[in-house]
Amino acid sequence: MTEASPTKRALLAIQQLQAKLEALEAEKHPPIAIVGMGCRFPGAETLDDFWALLYAGKDAITEIPGDRWNLDQYYSPDPSAAGKMYTRHGGFVPHLHDFDAAFFRIAPREAASLDPQQRLLLEVSWEALEQAGISPHRLLGQSVGVFVGICGIDYWHQLLQQDPSMIDAYLTTGNTHSTAAGRLSYLLGSTGPSMAIDAACASSLVAVHLACQSLRQRECDLAIVGGVNRILSPEMMVNFCKAKMLSATGRCHSFDASADGFVRSEGCGVVVLKRLDEALGDRNFVQAVILGSATNHDGRSSGLTVPNGLAQQAVIRQALKQSRLEPQQVSYLEAHGTGTVLGDSIELEALGQVFGASGTDRAVNRPDPLWIGSVKPNIGHLEAASGMAGLIKVVLALQHQTLPPHLHLRQPNPQINWAQLPLKVPTAPTPWNGPRRIAGVNAFGFSGANAHVVLTEAPAPESAPLLPYPLHLLTLSARTEPALRQLVERYVQHLQRHPDSPIADLCWTANTGRSPLPLRLAILADSLPDLLQKLHSVLQGTPAPGILQGRAQPTAPALQIHYTAAAQPPTASTRHLSPDTAAGQLPDIATAFVQGSELTWHDGDRRYFQQTVALPTYPFQRQPCGPIPAP
Repeated sequence: MTEASPTKRALLAIQQLQAKLEALEAEKHPPIAIVGMGCRFPGAETLDDFWALLYAGKDAITEIPGDRWNLDQYYSPDPSAAGKMYTRHGGFVPHLHDFDAAFFRIAPREAASLDPQQRLLLEVSWEALEQAGISPHRLLGQSVGVFVGICGIDYWHQLLQQDPSMIDAYLTTGNTHSTAAGRLSYLLGSTGPSMAIDAACASSLVAVHLACQSLRQRECDLAIVGGVNRILSPEMMVNFCKAKMLSATGRCHSFDASADGFVRSEGCGVVVLKRLDEALGDRNFVQAVILGSATNHDGRSSGLTVPNGLAQQAVIRQALKQSRLEPQQVSYLEAHGTGTVLGDSIELEALGQVFGASGTDRAVNRPDPLWIGSVKPNIGHLEAASGMAGLIKVVLALQHQTLPPHLHLRQPNPQINWAQLPLKVPTAPTPWNGPRRIAGVNAFGFSGANAHVVLTEAPAPESAPLLPYPLHLLTLSARTEPALRQLVERYVQHLQRHPDSPIADLCWTANTGRSPLPLRLAILADSLPDLLQKLHSVLQGTPAPGILQGRAQPTAPALQIHYTAAAQPPTASTRHLSPDTAAGQLPDIATAFVQGSELTWHDGDRRYFQQTVALPTYPFQRQPCGPIPAP
C-alpha cells in the first residue's frame, strides 16, 4: 500500500478538524423538543378546540363582554373624541373572575388579589405538564426553568384605584410580573431559572428563545415557557385608539388592502421544552422540534414603535444560522402580521429579502413559494402571548401536515410587491407537503424587540418489541367528587375519539404523568373496549369487577413497580410485573393506590409501553374570585 502524499494527508487532517468543529458546533446548539402544550385562546379552551377553529377558518373576535367595562360609556366612532375608544371588539376567554384556588392551595383572600393573568397561567401550565405526561409533583427540587412573557398591569391598576384602606398583604405578590414566574416555580418546588419577560408583543417568543438557551447551557433540564394576557381596563384601549393602532372595523386584516390596525385579544399559551435526545430517551411524546431561535432590537428606526426591516432580516438570518439551515429549506412562515399597512409591508419585504427572489438573497433558489400566514385574523393580537399563539398554531399544523386558512384576505395589500416576493397565502386548508416540513415564527414588539423561532416536525418514534401483558391498570385521582366524575367523562370522550390508542401507552401516561390527589379511582382492564365499558360503569354508579374507589390515607406505604420480562418475587415495597405475574399482582397494586400509596412506575427494560401520549387534563373546579369586596 502506497503512503499518502503530504497534500492528501493535509487535506484529510483538515477534513477531520472540520468534522470535529461541526460536531462541537452541533453540541452547542442541540435541537429542543416541545413535549407538552396547553392553551386558552379566544374560541378555544383546548388544543383540539384551537385546531378545529384554525382548520375551519373561524373568526373568534366578539364584542367586548360586559364583565370588562361599560362599553357604551367608553365607545365613540369618532377617533378624536376625548376619553373614548373607536372599537367595540376584541378576543376574549371566559372565567375572568373564576379560579380553582383550592386546587393550587391558595387562600381565598390571597386569590382575590391575584392577577387573573397569574390565575390563568397556573391553570394552563398545569395542563401543559399533564399533556406532556409529566407529573408536576415529581418536579420538586428539580432543575426546571420557568420563562413567562407578560406585560399587562390592568388588575394591579384596578386594585390601586381602591381606597388605600383596602390594600392587603397580597397586592404586590399577586400582581408583580416577577411573581407570575416565581409563583409557578414555588408551586412546583423547582429550582431552575425563573423569570418574567416583558418585550412587548415579542415577549413570549423571546421567552422561548431564552428557555432554549438555558436548556442548551444546561442551566435547566426542563423548561416551562408561557405567554399570558388579560384585558380588564378600558384605559389601554383608549390609549391605543389615540395612537391609531387598533382596527376601526374590529378585525385583523393581515396582508390585506383593508388593513387598518390590530384587534386586542387575551389568552394564554404554554409549551414544555426538553433537550431532544433526552426526550427521545425518556419516550416523551415529542410534538415538534425547535432547531434555532434569535432575538434582537430595531435600534434607531424612524420611530420608537416603527418596525425596522433590516433588523427583522437580521434576526431571521441569525435563527437560520443557529438552525444550520438555508432559507429555501423553510416552507412556511407564521408572520407577526398585526394587520397594519406599514407593519405588514415592512415584515413581508424583510421576508422577501431573506427567503429569495428579491434583494440581497436573490440567488436563493426556491423551488416553491414560501407559504405565509398569521393567527391574528382568527383570534386577534394576544400581545405578550401573541408569539406563543403563533408557535402553537405551527406545531398543530406540523402534526396535521396541513396549513390552515388565513382569514380576511380579499384584496392583497398594494404596498406589498407580491409579484416580486416568493410568498403565497393559504386561503383554504392546504396540504403541507415536502420531504421535511420546516417553519419559522415571527414576533415583534413596539418596544423594538424582535424574535424568530425555527421549528420542524417531530421525528418518528422508534418502535420497540413489547411484551403482551394480559391486564392493565388505569389510575385516576382528583381533589373533589365533581372533578373526579368530570375527569372520567373526559376519558370516555377521549377513548371514543381515539379507539385505536395503545392501552399500555395510555395507562403508563395516566399512571406516571399525573400528581396523585386524595380521591382515587383504579380500573383493571384487559383491553381498550373493556376499559371504556368500565368507565361507563363508574359514571352510571354500577359496581363491576376491576373497579376500585377510595380516599387516600396519609399512612399508606409507597410502592416501586417494575415492568420486567421475567418474574421476580415481590418485597414489602417493590413489585415486579411480568406478563405471567401482572394479572395476579395488579389487583393488589390497585387496592394500594386507592388506599393512598404513592406508586412509582419503572420500565427499564422498555418492554411495556412505546411512548407517552396526550390524555385529558384535570377539570378545574372554578369558583368566583373577583376583586376584594369592601368591608
